[in-house]
Amino acid sequence: MSSILTLPIRTLSAKISNGELTAEEVTRAYIEQIEICEPLVNAWQFFDPDLALQCARTLDRNSPNRNTPLRGIPLAVKDLMDTADMPTAYGSPIYAGHRPQFDAACVGACRDAGMVLLGKTVTTEFATFEPGATRNPRASAVTPRTPGGSSSGSAAAVAANMTPLALGTQTAGSIVRPAAYCGVVGYKPTHGTLPLAGVKPLSPSLDTVGAFARSVDDVAFFMGALTRTNLDPQRQSGIRVGICRTAHWDLASDDARRVLEHSARQFEKFGAHVCDLVLPASCDALTQAQIQIMAYEAAAAFAPERQKNAAKFSPAFAQLLAFGQSLNGAEFAAAQSIAIDARQTLEAVFKSVDVLIAPSAEGEAPEGLSATGNPVFNRFWTLLGNPCVHVPAGAGAHEMPIGVTVIGPRWADALTLSAAHTLELSLN
Repeated sequence: MSSILTLPIRTLSAKISNGELTAEEVTRAYIEQIEICEPLVNAWQFFDPDLALQCARTLDRNSPNRNTPLRGIPLAVKDLMDTADMPTAYGSPIYAGHRPQFDAACVGACRDAGMVLLGKTVTTEFATFEPGATRNPRASAVTPRTPGGSSSGSAAAVAANMTPLALGTQTAGSIVRPAAYCGVVGYKPTHGTLPLAGVKPLSPSLDTVGAFARSVDDVAFFMGALTRTNLDPQRQSGIRVGICRTAHWDLASDDARRVLEHSARQFEKFGAHVCDLVLPASCDALTQAQIQIMAYEAAAAFAPERQKNAAKFSPAFAQLLAFGQSLNGAEFAAAQSIAIDARQTLEAVFKSVDVLIAPSAEGEAPEGLSATGNPVFNRFWTLLGNPCVHVPAGAGAHEMPIGVTVIGPRWADALTLSAAHTLELSLN
């Protein structure tokens, strides 16, 4: 069974398709891994092995000849996404035991593709700040470290090999930062690539559904099949890469700086033209614009819960909503205008380079479980809606993972994944 856990998704798909493996065998292998690792990691909000095995057996019995590339592939789903056969609590005691009537659209697409849902992974409260119980599986039990947030359980489950794939969401840095802290690949596609129906809204103009995997090819295979798009990554030679240290470079640790420079040099192995790139000064306001937009939209989205259950909000979430309520419509419109102008500015930047690379986080995952780290290096990319791929690229002073984000033009996800794949190959 353990050999199944090492198989890339393409190989696993082929073996299920040609009958070398059954969906039940694959599911059992991952269930065994969950039973071993979960007591230490706490990545799962809901896990029912019998339900997963029932799904796998049904697939084996009813659709053995259905040639869908994701049939029988296990998947974890962030507990921000509705599931009709599993409770969905959105990381809040307000929704403890909540049973949605329908799946989220992205979950339904995965079921249509024949995937096996292993369970629901831990999310922070409403995908914001209050952490769950998940521990970073790369850290020692003696010195626990955060897995990041808000897709804490999804990143940790992939890092601990409890699932080959996991769905997550990003509104500020909730895919890229957990991927960085846990040392896995995190892919935030162009905003709007996957539907948000059935995903608890936080900030609709920012919320983005994405995924975690062990390799760039795995996540590209998964998302390509899900969106009916050819995202197969190709090794890129001669690509133009801009090193973007961002306006927050002073917050990057020595380890993060070293790994970014090392990644730039690795691109050059494949003949890439690498140059330093400084974003226009107008982009310096993007982080604050993202904060304002997120807070304003969150205050509107959570008005019903605030009216009836505000006492069950964490202090940090209540503070976010209060800030959003303090903003007026003109301030919200001004922040959106900043984003619109910056998107046009970035389009001009991408005429001189094909992709950018930037820090994914300040450095290694912080010690302790009381907070999930700072999304400062992720906020403005989410605001702009560009595709981002986190690639693990090294380790810090405490042997914890560090990586970089590859950023591409909006809707150039295939190019962005190919560039990330090229970096991954050079690092390996």
